[in-house]
Amino acid sequence: MQESVIKDLNLAEEGERRIEWARRHMPVLQTIRDEYERTKPLEGVKVVACLHVTVETANLLTALEAGGAKIALAGSNPLSTQDDVAAALAARGMHVYAFHGENDEEYYRCIEKAIDLWPNVTLDDGADTIATIHKDHRDMVKDILGGCEETTTGVIRLEALAEGGELLYPVIAVNDAETKMMFDNRYGTGQSTLHGILNATNFLFAGKTVVVAGYGWCGRGLATRARGMGSNVIVVEVEPRKALEAAMDGFRVMPLIQAAPLGDLFITVAGNISVIRGEHVELMKDQAIVCNSGHFNVEIDISAMEEMAAETSEIQKDVVEYKMKDGRRIYLLAEGRLINLAAAYGHPPEVMDMSFSNQALSVKYIAEHGPELESRVYPVPTDIDQRVAVLKLESMGIEIEKLTQKQYDYLHSWQMGT
Repeated sequence: MQESVIKDLNLAEEGERRIEWARRHMPVLQTIRDEYERTKPLEGVKVVACLHVTVETANLLTALEAGGAKIALAGSNPLSTQDDVAAALAARGMHVYAFHGENDEEYYRCIEKAIDLWPNVTLDDGADTIATIHKDHRDMVKDILGGCEETTTGVIRLEALAEGGELLYPVIAVNDAETKMMFDNRYGTGQSTLHGILNATNFLFAGKTVVVAGYGWCGRGLATRARGMGSNVIVVEVEPRKALEAAMDGFRVMPLIQAAPLGDLFITVAGNISVIRGEHVELMKDQAIVCNSGHFNVEIDISAMEEMAAETSEIQKDVVEYKMKDGRRIYLLAEGRLINLAAAYGHPPEVMDMSFSNQALSVKYIAEHGPELESRVYPVPTDIDQRVAVLKLESMGIEIEKLTQKQYDYLHSWQMGT
């Protein structure tokens, strides 16, 4: 295998300092790493990871290495790689194929280089490793015990594969663990998305109308935090129960075609294609801003914006102005890619502590149970999810109530009625 493909190895020292900073804020993962260092549950296991190359990811991968795993890493988004982190991991001897600003060809070439490790376990943000193996490397499947997927978008892709009977090995939907989804998606995406928007634009949220497309956990977090910053928030949602929840949470709910003339800022977190389309852009006010915090850059129809524009220009880093034929200016942030990682640091380490602890424990579960699992999408085992919650509470110094024996017996019986 080629050793690494990164931007600049000289950035390694800076990356090490930032990785260490994050480590101090990830106590649950550190506990698991210490355990893995003693017990070596992943000895000889080859892991290919296609993840956002961040300081938090670095701590996950070093925990797996401490457990005995051999790792190859590719970036899961062309704009999310932190080059100093990639350099630090490469300097440690890990196979790293990722650099900020990859074009599409370079992005998939990096995945191909990582796959050369011939994995036993795959880790994905967005399912691109799994998709690549299914399309072009089916000969590898016989040696793959299973995989993990950590995004809503990726889980949707994998469930589609499974429903068609085409998924070739078992995958654990780490994204759907309660200690991931309820905290990473809600608090992580909510905070880091606003951080990315502020970095790119210095936008004043107070008094502005913010349109959030999608009201899953990510949308909930975004809408709540935008309201906390003083914004008037409109939620766009296609699923009736989620739309009802948004309305009960106090947000205005309407179709995007009605919200389009009202919004100052539009954020997509729907996990679907062409959420913002040409007919919406046509109705937007002058200097409206559009951005995306869903995994892939398909939620905004950028090609339609390009066709509608008289001219485009990059007016500052991560901000492209589309000047429409009628003189209106619409601003697209970070090429429509993940704004929280393209223009900011991504999720804080405190929430990634839980997400990546689920990931680390799920890799061990796959190493131990992979041969007996069917080729379908599995939830994170409940005992793993519960253990992560217990460890997180302990790290925060929080003690919770315990059931009495009488209460336990009541919850596990049917005889007692009115």
